Amino acid sequence: MKSLLLTARLDIAESLRARWFLFYSLVFGGLIVLLFVFGLTESRVLGFTGLSRLLVTYIQLCVAILPVFVLITTVRSVAGDREAGVYEYMLSLPVPLKSWFWGKMLGRFLVIFLPVFLAMLGAALWSLYRRIGLDWELFLLYTLLLVSLSWAFLGFGMLISTVARTPDVAQTGAFLLWLVLLLFLDLLFLGVMIRESLPFELIVGVALLNPLQSFRTAAILLFDPQMVVLGPAAYVILDSLGRWGYLAFAILYPAILGTLSAALGCFLFQRNDLP
Repeated sequence: MKSLLLTARLDIAESLRARWFLFYSLVFGGLIVLLFVFGLTESRVLGFTGLSRLLVTYIQLCVAILPVFVLITTVRSVAGDREAGVYEYMLSLPVPLKSWFWGKMLGRFLVIFLPVFLAMLGAALWSLYRRIGLDWELFLLYTLLLVSLSWAFLGFGMLISTVARTPDVAQTGAFLLWLVLLLFLDLLFLGVMIRESLPFELIVGVALLNPLQSFRTAAILLFDPQMVVLGPAAYVILDSLGRWGYLAFAILYPAILGTLSAALGCFLFQRNDLP
């Protein structure tokens, strides 16, 4: 445990000195400021007022920005050390390989998640100061969804970083994974399934296996309890799992998927040749 925490501390220190972290923090902090400037806290949409409306918009922006940021910055974690020439030096220290791997993942998770969360927390504190309406249950659920999404793509990134031998290959793999989850799985694969007249429940189930889609659907559910924009798919989801059942699935499934991906990456990292 001590080795894991020391590795996490080292990774956090390296990330804080990197330029990408400054840009990453400015992006999410700037989003909150812009949403306040545009007056979203004063608007009313489907009964959502105050900070709830701002959180809805912020979460929709996060689903488009956060995954690609996590992947691009994480895939250089192992592959970048290998290319920089510090890989063998770091692993020659008296630190177990498993502790080194999970320590880097833990440190990177804190660096990735804290700017996103602190931007939301700052908006919540400002809303309390301005006496703007705030639904703390909604705030907590959005926080858990962001934790799950960040952890899932962090696990994907660590797996890709372990398998790839160079940072360029790792970044290409990360970008392709993001494209597949964002576009091809939804548009192409599901389109083929619909064309083949497969059962509607099967199509909806396959769609929700995409962690991005499960996150988006959960965000819609928190915004619109009836999920009117999803049409008939809403009846399949709500009749099968219910509101709280689906929220539990949307929180736990990406987290488990990310953990399994990272565990596979750790297994391959321990078995493969280190140089």
